[in-house]
Amino acid sequence: MPTTIKQPDAEALYQNLLGQMRTALAGVSDAAIVGIHTGGAWVAERLAADLGLAARLGFIDISFYRDDYARKGLQPHVKSTQIGFNVDRATIVLVDDVLFTGRTVRAAVNVLFDYGRPACVKFAALVDRGGRELPFAADFVGATLELDPRQSLKLERGADGKFSISLTKIQEDHA
Repeated sequence: MPTTIKQPDAEALYQNLLGQMRTALAGVSDAAIVGIHTGGAWVAERLAADLGLAARLGFIDISFYRDDYARKGLQPHVKSTQIGFNVDRATIVLVDDVLFTGRTVRAAVNVLFDYGRPACVKFAALVDRGGRELPFAADFVGATLELDPRQSLKLERGADGKFSISLTKIQEDHA
């Protein structure tokens, strides 16, 4: 029987993540933040604003870089990758809402290197839910939560920009 977890307070997780990044990026002159669409882009937007990095904010869509692209096909909500600054020799913080298997991070790193060669790539996630299949870890994380493999976290953003997280059951794939 899976353990019931308390509904996470997304705003508290965000403040924890922001504090870690504020400390780590203090004095880093070439820092930039790149959010992974969609939830990671929302978190990245707030982080960039709160850290004074709005001019060095970018977004990545990993749709064409996923290792399951051939099986799943093109998703209906493909967004554009937007990186309007020089990636070469920059300290890039990739941001996503939930770190799970590591496959999204792998795809995002591949996209990022199409734009140049950063000096350093760090990774930030609002939640690390474990279950890694690839050797990626978050450098900055709001919280680590253990979930049943059939559960999923979904980040939502209100009209006021505040975050909330819902816990849902993953639909079984009977294909």
